[in-house]
Amino acid sequence: MENITVVIVTFNTPEGIILNCLKSIDKEVKVIIVENSDNFLLKNLILSQFKNVKISCSGKNLGYGSGNNFGLDQVKTDYALILNPDTICEEEFFKNMTDIINETQNFSIIGCHYLNEKNFIPAGFFDAKKNNDFRVNYKDNNIEDLAKVEWVTGQSMLINLKKFQNTKIFDENFFLYFEEFDLCKSLISKGENIFTSKKLKIKHLGFKSSFDEDSIYKINVNRLKEWHWMWSTFYFYKKNYNYLFALKKVMGKFFTALFKIIFFSITLNKKEKEKYKYRFLGIYSAIMGHTSYFRDNLK
Repeated sequence: MENITVVIVTFNTPEGIILNCLKSIDKEVKVIIVENSDNFLLKNLILSQFKNVKISCSGKNLGYGSGNNFGLDQVKTDYALILNPDTICEEEFFKNMTDIINETQNFSIIGCHYLNEKNFIPAGFFDAKKNNDFRVNYKDNNIEDLAKVEWVTGQSMLINLKKFQNTKIFDENFFLYFEEFDLCKSLISKGENIFTSKKLKIKHLGFKSSFDEDSIYKINVNRLKEWHWMWSTFYFYKKNYNYLFALKKVMGKFFTALFKIIFFSITLNKKEKEKYKYRFLGIYSAIMGHTSYFRDNLK
């Protein structure tokens, strides 16, 4: 366990969420918290309770990929566990992880299994047919304890840093969404090994790491999510396939968003109109080659 470091990227994370996450991490494991701002209000509280934790403020909201790169640059161990703050590790998680590391040396990434998300598939393949077959087997629990895949989701994933030349492993052109898929795509193209493990069990609370229901950030965060989901979708396909392929992938969403902006304007549904407005703007910006600049005054 002394050769594993957990990296957790936070942004205005509620106290109860981050404390529950930290309590589930073995005390022998090093933890680096990257607060994606210039001030972490919970710093003294956390440092007084957890002697294995180091806290660094990035100075601004770097997003998922850049925030994790910021943390990985401080890791001194061979292995890093990327962990969202809204996750809780099962009791045997780190024991199982050390066993898997000892048994499986030739890997770049190993993804985890999520206990409370029955319909959520945390790993798969880029080929549609192979992916569909895997989903069926996964739901039926008909996969090996360590199954070889082509992508895993980024809420929790073990990274073998010995496989990377530097710690800037995520493409920082992304701000939110698709960073882990892009990373996995690049690794697969190089012939590297990616696995998912049923023995690494996580409880994922889901979409609660950056704000709670009463937060003043809620409206801005929703805008941010809609814009960047669309921008990142196009950028991922453009980067890993080509521009025309990406265009084909998003044109349906582009015209759907445009139609629904008009429809919800007529029906005076302000909430839905805003949702599709930011989806439309995200797609438009990506098509025009703009960077993932949108932050909507989120500080």
